[in-house]
Amino acid sequence: MKNVTDSFVSLVNWPFAGSFGLNTDILATNPINLSVVLGVLIFFGKGVLSDLLDNRKLRILNSIRNSEELQRGAIERLEKARARLRKIEIEADQFRVNGYSEIEREKFNLINSTYKTLDQLENYKNETIHFEQQRTINQVRQRVFQQALQGALGTLNSCLNKELHLRTISANIGMFGAMKEITD
Repeated sequence: MKNVTDSFVSLVNWPFAGSFGLNTDILATNPINLSVVLGVLIFFGKGVLSDLLDNRKLRILNSIRNSEELQRGAIERLEKARARLRKIEIEADQFRVNGYSEIEREKFNLINSTYKTLDQLENYKNETIHFEQQRTINQVRQRVFQQALQGALGTLNSCLNKELHLRTISANIGMFGAMKEITD
């Protein structure tokens, strides 16, 4: 630190105009050189530096404008997407509600159809049972009739003798002859 203050003190001891010399003291000449270089840079480089800074400023402003436009576009697309999402959610809810009501309607129709089918099957069963009962009754009647007829024939055959048999045949022939005359 003492060297730095000594260099500033030595500035006071400089010779005045009349002599020109080379000062080899680096600490004493460095601030002067720097101030001269900075002065020249500021004087000549001010225009270039301000042009560079203005160009940079314009690029930054353009980037900000572009970013804002992109942001507005993104916000608009986001709003449109949200609106579409709300619309689709509403449609999905409607489909869900309609689907549930359709399922309930189909379930109700299926239950009704099943009951109708069961009723038809019950009717077919009852008709089949009635038909089978009638058929069985008719078969029993035929067998009873056949057995009664066989019994009557057996009784007649055992009771009829030749003379009674001939009289019966003659009476039947007479009845057939009378019937023939009536029909002619």
